[in-house]
Amino acid sequence: MDHFAYKNGELFCEDIAAEAIARSAGTPCYVYSQQTLLDHYDRLAAAFAPLDPMICYSIKSCSNISICRLLGQRGAGMDLVSGGELRRALVAGISADRCVYAGVGKTDAEIREAIEAGVGWLNVESEEEFQNISAIAGQMKSRCRAALRVNPDVDPKTHRYTSTGKKETKFGVDIERAKAFFKSYGRDRHCALQGIHLHIGSPIYSVEPYVQAIEKALRLIDELTNEGYEIEMLDLGGGFGADYQSDQSPLASDYAQRIVPLLQERVQRGLKIILEPGRTIVANAGILLVRVLYVKKSGEKTFAICDGGMNDLIRPSHYGSFHFIWPVKVDVQHVPARRAEQMDLPGLVAVDVVGPICESGDFLALDRPLPPVQRGDLLAVFTTGAYGMVMASRYNSMPLPAEVLVDRGQVKLVRRRETYDDLTAHEQEIEVLTTEGIKTSSRPGMKKKGVRELI
Repeated sequence: MDHFAYKNGELFCEDIAAEAIARSAGTPCYVYSQQTLLDHYDRLAAAFAPLDPMICYSIKSCSNISICRLLGQRGAGMDLVSGGELRRALVAGISADRCVYAGVGKTDAEIREAIEAGVGWLNVESEEEFQNISAIAGQMKSRCRAALRVNPDVDPKTHRYTSTGKKETKFGVDIERAKAFFKSYGRDRHCALQGIHLHIGSPIYSVEPYVQAIEKALRLIDELTNEGYEIEMLDLGGGFGADYQSDQSPLASDYAQRIVPLLQERVQRGLKIILEPGRTIVANAGILLVRVLYVKKSGEKTFAICDGGMNDLIRPSHYGSFHFIWPVKVDVQHVPARRAEQMDLPGLVAVDVVGPICESGDFLALDRPLPPVQRGDLLAVFTTGAYGMVMASRYNSMPLPAEVLVDRGQVKLVRRRETYDDLTAHEQEIEVLTTEGIKTSSRPGMKKKGVRELI
């Protein structure tokens, strides 16, 4: 499923040794395989080809501009959830009309930017949001297209933080409210409500929740069509799984085998299909390289303390997520045959792989069987291409890591490592803000005219 492989006991990304990348780019460092990205996109496109979908890559999964540009050149549109992601898509050369824009909290400025850029579809999540979009479009003397995000009340059986298709969620509207929504707004003159949007969660390792959601959406579309509303598009969202552990996720063709027959006849009648994949394209296309700083024994515990931790990859501590971790260089007897939580190999030691952050919850793995490691060893954390770098933080004033894209024999630094100057740049110029009309209170000793404390 990817182009990371051990050769004579050493990990390679495509044709480049991981150790060589770490020496050049430093650690912690995210490393992406271009061939894996393209292979995963191509497999998905081929599997769903009978539906001729617009595949909108989910920028939130991995937002590096070079990756967005690469997938855009392959034919992808973009799935956006913020004005910053719209800017990234445009900088990457993606046409705005090939973008869909979701998100429950679009600001007025973001809505104006989206309409001005010509975003293809605004996915609407509430009645008040629709009213606001329509009003802004009217003020701009413009017209935009919208899809209503509908919660089909399907349980995707994923982490509660990433389950979005149940009735009790901040996203979208209940499917029962959808007809009333169209009755109120379905013939708006500034915002054409002509699509249905689904996104039930992520990652989802069963096709059945999609089948249930699509069947409910199609019944809704039929009811709306019978009442005279024109539904041009059905957006299925994303959420397809990735192989965090061996054989965990269905293939793109497995999802398509059940989904395509449900929609093929509708497509022939003119219904446009949109997909919003992210994780299934990019997760297995990336690894995080971290260096062991110290090995420490405390009671019965062994800790491998690394230069990367929850600030670089928060998924293990935030979601309890599993990521396979293995040394970049190992004896041949310790070359992993497959990625699994328990490796059936001799001489392994249970280790907590932790980072440098001042939190007990700063870990990448707990009680993980590993070959013996020592100071200076390089570890690879697998399947970190999705929701890795995009969720990284500067907690403890740690600079953000570098990102590298490997294309066979070529290594490109697609995001340089932050410096201490980068960390402090936004705080160097102090500006006194105008606060007319805001209640203020002077501190003792504050004599300088115009300096006020907001209370």
